[in-house]
Amino acid sequence: MAGVKKDVRLKEFWRQNERFADLFNAVMFNGKQVIKPEDLQELDTDMSGVIPLKGVEQSLTRARDVVKKSAYGVDFVILGIENQQKVHYAMPLRTLLYDGLGYLKEYQEISQGASEHGEMMTTEEFLSRFRRNDRLHPIITLTIYYGEKEWDGPLSLRDMVSEMPKEFEAVFADYKMNLVQVRDSDKYIFNNEDVRTVFEITRSIYQEDFAGIRRKYKDIRSELAAVVGTITDSPYLVEKSSEKEVLNVCTALEKLREEGKAEGRAELILSVLKNHTETETAALLNISIDEVRKAQSNAKK
Repeated sequence: MAGVKKDVRLKEFWRQNERFADLFNAVMFNGKQVIKPEDLQELDTDMSGVIPLKGVEQSLTRARDVVKKSAYGVDFVILGIENQQKVHYAMPLRTLLYDGLGYLKEYQEISQGASEHGEMMTTEEFLSRFRRNDRLHPIITLTIYYGEKEWDGPLSLRDMVSEMPKEFEAVFADYKMNLVQVRDSDKYIFNNEDVRTVFEITRSIYQEDFAGIRRKYKDIRSELAAVVGTITDSPYLVEKSSEKEVLNVCTALEKLREEGKAEGRAELILSVLKNHTETETAALLNISIDEVRKAQSNAKK
């Protein structure tokens, strides 16, 4: 599993219905069990679509991270997760595009079905290929931001738009994104142990509260350790998760400390290199030129 890509590992984690449902219930319903795991059905993540623009067809190719359909009474809602490792300053627009393509996809399925069955339509219905009583299903997207620093990007389309006269504010069609930041996820009520563990240990690592982790956790399943390692960019946790079913937390924390020191040392080397040669940097920091070059090489990866 050591060779698994970051995005793939996170997608696989959230594909499990119990985790997926718990995330939405915690964020949207304050922990109330509204979405049930047994009611979830995985959908195709391909949101590609063809948009006709004045006789010219424009195709858009997009794929979501995780998409599921949840039964809700006799109908259903479509739920999506977008994993974000870094701040994305166009995320509201990106989410709007994903959701819009999802609605377009269902609209095209409805209109195609009506045409294939030769159903009677009024002039207006024939024009839109959408009957007066046809309805699209709601799409709700959660963006999970895993970064250590606080999200400083826009939270809505309005945040991305230039200033406008107050008279236009009332008629401007805004689009808000639903953002979940792991760094402050302690405000949510998670019932799923896997989700709670991953978020809690990640927060503690960001806060350097290693003593808190040691007090609460003795061991951690390798799958969860790999997810935490992916989020916090810890090579040790990711690598060791492929070798053992369970990792000892104390050993893992010691390695995390070492990785943190190594990362800080590399940052110092790169900072000095901005204004000095390799030889000068090695002399100033009292280290070998090989260590200077290694820091440069790792930074380029």
